[in-house]
Amino acid sequence: MGELFTPTHLIVLAIVVLVLFGGKKLPELGKGLGEGLRGFKEGMKGVTDDVNKPTDNSTATKPGETTVNK
Repeated sequence: MGELFTPTHLIVLAIVVLVLFGGKKLPELGKGLGEGLRGFKEGMKGVTDDVNKPTDNSTATKPGETTVNK
């Protein structure tokens, strides 16, 4: 069936986008896309930081140790 994105496909896609949005609108679209990707990356970094954050085990007992409720 062939590859999905060959250089010819990308050139045709770029021409279609240029015709649809015009040359003046493309920088605004690129800026918006870049800001969106940056926000997504920051959000994902926050999620991975929360997942990988060490927990506070200062009240945890050691193996073989029992706790006494006062």
